[in-house]
Amino acid sequence: MKSFRNSALTEIFVTAIEERDELAVALDRLREELRELESVVVAFSGGADSAFLAFVANETLGADRCTVVTAVSPSLASSEHADCAELASEWDLKWIEVETTELESLDYQRNDADRCFHCKTALMDVVEPIAADHGAVAVLGVNLDDLDDHRPGQRAASERGAQFPLVDSGFTKQMVRDASLRLGLRTWDKPAAACLSSRVPYGTAVTLSVLSRVERAEAALHALGFRELRVRHYDDTARIEVPLAAIDALIQRRAEVVEAVTACGYRYVTLDLEGLRSGNLNAALEP
Repeated sequence: MKSFRNSALTEIFVTAIEERDELAVALDRLREELRELESVVVAFSGGADSAFLAFVANETLGADRCTVVTAVSPSLASSEHADCAELASEWDLKWIEVETTELESLDYQRNDADRCFHCKTALMDVVEPIAADHGAVAVLGVNLDDLDDHRPGQRAASERGAQFPLVDSGFTKQMVRDASLRLGLRTWDKPAAACLSSRVPYGTAVTLSVLSRVERAEAALHALGFRELRVRHYDDTARIEVPLAAIDALIQRRAEVVEAVTACGYRYVTLDLEGLRSGNLNAALEP
């Protein structure tokens, strides 16, 4: 029994060493990818992926060869915008805010399966000139796991010359979080926060009033202590998604939740019993 325990502990120790080595190797590859690009402009939404990429790029290349750009529009929650500013200050990033106009595009408003394509096109419209002015390459925080989902925005960015260093260096979402933790970044466990338009089912028009209502409802639930969530917009119905582990807590505070969400303009408040699933509205695109 003692021999088995020692063997098991040795295996666990060796596995841990191998995992650490894998992460170190990926970090080295990422830094090398960035050095080969020489100068970059990072699309910086403040999420775990773009924050990690921005930090490592700034650390590797220095502020004179790394500029981070946040696209500001109604689809970016004000809390995320504020966090971008805070992170840029904390990490001494050379940060630029630019306004994007995707909401003015009828193709974007239509909200078909290619909505993200039109969004990234608007992003590249403002990032490309900045990259050209700096003699830099636009880079996005896309990781390997993102390649498995329906994300036409990646195609739009790639067609405009953007690079995906996290993909090229072999980073999955979990590796981004693990590496961020190792580097001491507070974004390591930050919940995913896709753009607000991702809360609107395909075929429902994306408008300023819809995005505002979604943002206010999610902010109200955050204020109640629910850190990770989505409010999916179905006209006068809000469908709330939280992780399965948080469903009981949300039900226990049912009255507060209903009051908070209806105050934002929804008539009906529902709870998705399947829990939070990032990108689950893409299921409507499946044949």
